[in-house]
Amino acid sequence: MTMAAGLVLASSCADKLDELLENPNAVNAETASPDFLLNRIQLDYKDLWFGIADRGARLTRMINQGSALYEAAYTPNATNGTWSNAYANVLADINFLIPLAETANFQRHLGIAKTIKAMVLMDLVDTYGDVPFSEALDAANFNPKVDNGQAIYAAALTLLNEASTHFTATTAGAPNDYFYAGNYGRWGRLVNTLKLKYYLNTKLVDAAASRTGINALISGNALLGTGDDFVFRFGTTNADPDSRHPKFAGQYTNGGGDYQSTDFMHHLTVEKGFDDPRTRYYLYRQVLTNTTNVDEQECISQIAPPHYLVGNYPYCNPAGNRGFWGRDHLDPDGIPPDGLKRTAYGPFPSGGRFDNDSGAPVSNINLGMRGAGIHPIMLAAYVDFMLAEAALTLGTTGDAKALLLSGIQKHMNYVRAFAVAGAEGAVITAFEPAATFTARVTNYLAFVGNQYDAQANNDGRMNVIGREYWLSLYGNGMEAFNLYRRTGKPARMQPALEATPGPFVRSFLYPVNYMVTNTNAVQKQNLAVQVFWDKNPASPWIY
Repeated sequence: MTMAAGLVLASSCADKLDELLENPNAVNAETASPDFLLNRIQLDYKDLWFGIADRGARLTRMINQGSALYEAAYTPNATNGTWSNAYANVLADINFLIPLAETANFQRHLGIAKTIKAMVLMDLVDTYGDVPFSEALDAANFNPKVDNGQAIYAAALTLLNEASTHFTATTAGAPNDYFYAGNYGRWGRLVNTLKLKYYLNTKLVDAAASRTGINALISGNALLGTGDDFVFRFGTTNADPDSRHPKFAGQYTNGGGDYQSTDFMHHLTVEKGFDDPRTRYYLYRQVLTNTTNVDEQECISQIAPPHYLVGNYPYCNPAGNRGFWGRDHLDPDGIPPDGLKRTAYGPFPSGGRFDNDSGAPVSNINLGMRGAGIHPIMLAAYVDFMLAEAALTLGTTGDAKALLLSGIQKHMNYVRAFAVAGAEGAVITAFEPAATFTARVTNYLAFVGNQYDAQANNDGRMNVIGREYWLSLYGNGMEAFNLYRRTGKPARMQPALEATPGPFVRSFLYPVNYMVTNTNAVQKQNLAVQVFWDKNPASPWIY
């Protein structure tokens, strides 16, 4: 009797202790809100995407990459944030959300969550190669082993197929949808477009499967079209929280910020003999002539490196002394007093100022679109470029040239419409009326069409497609990085200033926060290790 009473007392005390130890503010399965969880998932994915896209933009010469060597620019510390955001935030929250949404029959929550999970898995493989998956997020396993990247890609495809059914099933709830505002037909078209990306990335692994898969998607006629663009839209508030595009916030607050890429500006302003119609929307010049002061820009007094001269690459500034002020690839120089002179971000996609030849500094948060930019995660125009590549390299349905020109047209129309609809609309239409812009686009399309026709072989044609896709990917370095590894295009990227900068990044080193916490983690040999779908020659095939 005494023993029984003691056991009851002990049990009662233990229950009371559990109650006292339980954090009343902690989220658990009983108190968690699927709506709030999905809100957090969407916002965290926006940040995850931006980190990956920014690195890709630097590697593909859209914006400047500092450091003289690739291994100095991309140490294991460089991607800690991407890894922790992917696993500790997005994937963990999705795993928590799914059973709650299943119990409540929240089909749309499930569709969005599984679509984002598929994107995260593909993003991780594209970034690192083999990563933990099947053993990841198990609370009892602190040392998950990596899975083969190809198996993870296959799991992502399965998730996309599942997501499609959730967007059409009878549902009991409507989530906050930060991307499509509840238009689930567009979510379905996004899912199909992500499948297109899957098949295009894996074309060197199984060309027949990619050809069949892409043709099925074309026949289904349910890919992203005009008006279906998958973007995250930013606001204009600068505190509590700062809702502005990060590129705007980083440059228009005090000036300075990123250097634009000399190579990318060369292609926009010099390479064709006339300006790309999007130049003034992408870039804003704070000055209209280039400096003659070596304390502001050291390279103006220097001869280009020998390998630049031999290869006839652009160096220092695009030709023409028009105020396009950036830096060469892997330029490790310090920061001179040029923060209010270097070329800044324009309205697309960063929410900056349209270049109407005003040539004024941008250290004012009330300028331009005040940061109301977008993350162009997957645009309708990208679909046409991907289909052009597939038609040329896989023989899928469609005319590669027509798709190329359609992609250019759609992107230019989108850039113009986005910018005109914002706070810079009156400035833009006063400087460049719609008829003027249309005429410039028509001229551009004719030029590119003639260039495509003049190519002697498919490699040359693929270079035209790749170059134009790259120029249309401004703001989306993720797809540019994949394009470069997948096709080697555009060819003749500006090389590093150093003749031997080390191997180009074919995949990133595993981050420190993974290496020091997982006893099964094995660091890869170097940055030249290729992801499973990159079956192209080893570096320096791309550089």
